[in-house]
Amino acid sequence: MSPAAFRGFVVVSGAPASGKSTLAPALAAELDLPLLAKDVVKDALVDVLGAPDLPRSRELGRAAVQVLFAVAATSGLAVLESVWHGYARAPLAALPGPVVEVFCRCDPDVLRTRFAARAASRGAGYHDRERTAAELWNGEVGSPVGGGPLESPASTPQRSAAEDPGWRHWPVLEIDTGVAVDVPALARGITAAAGQASTAARP
Repeated sequence: MSPAAFRGFVVVSGAPASGKSTLAPALAAELDLPLLAKDVVKDALVDVLGAPDLPRSRELGRAAVQVLFAVAATSGLAVLESVWHGYARAPLAALPGPVVEVFCRCDPDVLRTRFAARAASRGAGYHDRERTAAELWNGEVGSPVGGGPLESPASTPQRSAAEDPGWRHWPVLEIDTGVAVDVPALARGITAAAGQASTAARP
């Protein structure tokens, strides 16, 4: 099965400045999927509505995520890119198709260096320099939104979140974005993970 045969949703996740916005467009092109990026939507909302302070910026960020859910639900397939929080798990799980998560991870010092460089040049409406370390580098955004890595989906018995709250909701591929990412290989991994999860879910 070629990477382009994957028809579903790729959720690109990770902490701020972990490389999501660089990786997601390349993945979308490789998989021939539309790209839905939170910051693109947020920029449009800021242009129209303004974000004079950090609370307003956070509010528009949450609104942008809701737009991603709505568009993804009607498009039927996409690469979705954002910093994801726990509230996103249920809407992502409800999308009408298979979901595979790509979690971007890199050294914390690299994250902070990238974030500082970005904050110095980012457009109005983000207020990045006002954000605290607790907001930026917490365990929620520093972990896959769907749960832990799915190492052996074909041989692992299926469980529900009610039976085990720690059970993952979909396959998760963790990627080191501190080095160059082999995008074609990652795309093949996404297709394979989706196929294995589908096989494991059959009665």
